[in-house]
This record gives sequence, C-alpha cells and structure tokens, in this order.
Amino acid sequence: MSLADEIDALLPQTQCTRCGYDGCRPYSEAIASGEAPLNQCPPGGTATIAALARLLNRDILALNPDNGVEGPALVALIDEARCIGCVKCLPPCPVDAIVGARRQTHTVIAELCTGCELCIAPCPVDCITMTARAVEEPGPEDNRARYHAHVARSLRRAENQAALLAARKQAATTS
Repeated sequence: MSLADEIDALLPQTQCTRCGYDGCRPYSEAIASGEAPLNQCPPGGTATIAALARLLNRDILALNPDNGVEGPALVALIDEARCIGCVKCLPPCPVDAIVGARRQTHTVIAELCTGCELCIAPCPVDCITMTARAVEEPGPEDNRARYHAHVARSLRRAENQAALLAARKQAATTS
C-alpha cells in the first residue's frame, strides 16, 4: 500500500473539494508528496488531522480556517415545493445521492449524502440547504465506492455521447 493510499484511507471521502483539491484522492497524493499540509479537511476535522499526523509522524495542526470550519455532520435538504427540476444539482453530487428527473421534483437520499455542499451553488432557485444529519453518516469506504461508481458512470456517459456525436457526424458526411 502506498503512502497516498494510507492517507486516502484516513480521509472521510466526502469529495467536497474544500481542501483545495478535486477530491480526497488528489488531496491524499498532495499530502504524500509534501505539496499540501495535513490540516485542510473540514469534514474530517481534528480527528482526521490527528490520525494523519500520527501516520506521517508530524505535529498536529489546527484546521486551516481558509478551508472551512469543523462542525456537525450535515446533509443536503431540497425544498421540494421550490424545486423546478432543472437537474443542475445532479452532476456535481459525487455520490449520486440526489434523485430526480428533468422537470420533476428532486430529493436527497439522506443515508447516501456526504454533506459536501457541492449541490448548493448550481441550484438556480436556492432550494437546497444543509441541515444537521438525522441519520447515520455513510462511512468512508461506502463514500469512496459510490464516488468511484459516479465517476465511472460519468465517463461512460461522456464516451457514449462522444460516440453518438461521431456517428452523427459520420452519417452527415456520407449522406
């Protein structure tokens, strides 16, 4: 197991990007290479910083306030009466915890939501808020598996769209 793997195993796998990296794995690689400090993960907070410090034999640092603050576990909540079904919240959800279809009300599967807050900014009607988690938080292993499944689905979708566009272009040039 590489050092980046060991670091990644200690991170909460929310994929929130608050650390300044595109997810937990890029952040773990940056820590392993000495490019990033170990105190940039608000969801992991003090406990994760302490675990990383032990692993790396470094001093425990306070959470960098530039990356956010440590707080209670949160979950996204969609005000379904205000949701317009625009689907802009679906792609940024790193674990596909939001379900819905175009022009249909969306909802969050609270048991799957990592509390990353990535769905808030793209919502044009501000119907998504964060609330204290009432259900048990998903574990890092589950979050990681759902994230990898999300990435794989996104890649397949992009490949399928590219193939469809290429076929249409080919059909247009041969007609």
